[in-house]
Amino acid sequence: MSHKLIECVPNFSEGRNTDVIKQITDTIESVEGTRLLDVDPGAEMNRTVVTFVGTPESVKEAAFLAIKKASELIDMSKHSGSHPRMGATDVCPFIPVSGVTEQECIEYSKEVAKRVGEELNIPVYLYEKSAQIPERQNLAVVRKGEYEALPEKLKDPKWKPDFGPAKFNAKAGATVIGVREFLIAYNINLNTREKLHATDIAFELREKGRSARRGNIKPFYYKGTEILKYEEGRYPCGECDFDGKSMQETIDHCKKVHNYDLIELLKLNDINPDKPEGESVKKKGMFSNCKAIGWLVPEYDRAQISINLTNYNITSMHHVLEATRQLAAERGLVVTGSEIVGLVPYPALLQTGKYYLKQQQRSTGVPVKDILRTAVQSLGLTDVSDFNIEERVLGLPQNSKDALVEMKVTDFIDEVSRESPAPGGGSIAALSGALGAALSSMVSNLTANNRGSEKVDDILNDAADKCQKILSKLRFAIDEDTNAFNAYMDARRLPNKTKEEKNARFEAMQNGLKQAVMVPLETAKLSFEAIKIAQIVAKNGNPNSITDVGVGAQSAFTGVLGGIYNVLINLRDIKDESFVKEMRAACAELKEDAQSELAKVLDYVEAKL
Repeated sequence: MSHKLIECVPNFSEGRNTDVIKQITDTIESVEGTRLLDVDPGAEMNRTVVTFVGTPESVKEAAFLAIKKASELIDMSKHSGSHPRMGATDVCPFIPVSGVTEQECIEYSKEVAKRVGEELNIPVYLYEKSAQIPERQNLAVVRKGEYEALPEKLKDPKWKPDFGPAKFNAKAGATVIGVREFLIAYNINLNTREKLHATDIAFELREKGRSARRGNIKPFYYKGTEILKYEEGRYPCGECDFDGKSMQETIDHCKKVHNYDLIELLKLNDINPDKPEGESVKKKGMFSNCKAIGWLVPEYDRAQISINLTNYNITSMHHVLEATRQLAAERGLVVTGSEIVGLVPYPALLQTGKYYLKQQQRSTGVPVKDILRTAVQSLGLTDVSDFNIEERVLGLPQNSKDALVEMKVTDFIDEVSRESPAPGGGSIAALSGALGAALSSMVSNLTANNRGSEKVDDILNDAADKCQKILSKLRFAIDEDTNAFNAYMDARRLPNKTKEEKNARFEAMQNGLKQAVMVPLETAKLSFEAIKIAQIVAKNGNPNSITDVGVGAQSAFTGVLGGIYNVLINLRDIKDESFVKEMRAACAELKEDAQSELAKVLDYVEAKL
């Protein structure tokens, strides 16, 4: 199960005083639940980019405290540097990594912005995905004029801050806060030292495209003999030999024939579409949310295409890599591998692994580590440097070292057998359900994607995929059931002398019991889903594995029944009658449905024996 994790990358207007920078980063690290990933100071820019991750609550607190500390230590009236800036904390983006939706992250950013504005009296503008005014989505627009423009800017009703006073804060300036996508720094390696060759491909890939040429453009486009420019009466198309007599004619042509908006392309290249004369004609790039250049890396003894992917959900590493492989081959070049600089979000690498498994006509319903390993191998991430999945993948589902699921089987059995009440039936129920789902996944993967299995491939690949999701959640529930029980026991140990203490203890115990009910109820529901999938697998899977499906269904039913038993026993001490009634009804219905589905599976299995 994916834990909630967000990244925060505040930019502070101090890149020279290491003591000030250290005080700010110490503040971030003081918040439990955060992890400082990188501190990148720049003396010439007089700016430091800090990167940290953590749970939403910890990141919100750390971001606020860091902004507060920066406002205390940095005096913007004395600041100078080469980088645009408008505040002590110039910009503070939040990036959803895993287990958090974009909308949730936007709300978190607004909560921090509100605190900064109200508690620190700093004008705050929301940008990117958090922007409440469309014109403020672009950071460059918000920051135009920089710190020096703030006194007049804040008098303009058009530039009233989203939070905080419309009043100039001479020391702290103003801060920009919002949500953006994760930026993946991704480099592709070529078997050449020629920078121009890498640049030639980079310009084909990047969103803003390149200056258009004609004549001798194959195999290397940059060798084209004619550099096209717009001129009065001749407005060439960057994609073909069409020359419009007017700019509008060429705009219409690009839309109709090449299916893109030429006006947007020109704006990306800072060209006024109303006065393009004298400017280079532009050829559209292949990928949106993609920036790319070519360079030579002496330590690797080869050229690279250096790429920034600003939204991997729209433009992925694998699609860019496959396009690069094709473009390189057309130029007589070979892609030897690729490189991720820094960290990569777990979902990004996961989607890449699944893409290549599908290309191989293999099931994606396999363990996560197998999918990630496929991604690493397919991208060639060990071509010029090491790539450790455990260290480089941000948001990777992980268990604590002392988690039950990290134990060896023999140690787990021994732990269950000891005199301690946990782990008990709830954890065993979750394990049983997980094993049931695992067996159905196994049979699906054994059967699908083989000669003669074409008719059932889609059915079984889907079943395997669903089984992996179920067993992943049930694996998490093995420990969660024990944790819920321990939380209830902690509540029982609370002080119990005064009336206030008794009331607080009772409330905590009731909440603990309700949580101790919800975990096994979820176990029962997930295990029931595993039984339903077992029925599909039994009918479509390899007949030689039919008994594995039967064992899996029976194991999953143990998960259902075990989960229900744990719900019912905890309901005895819950005083909320409506809650108890609702849970008992849910358990009765679930048990009846599970028994019915199990009978269907076992009848089918036994008929084949």
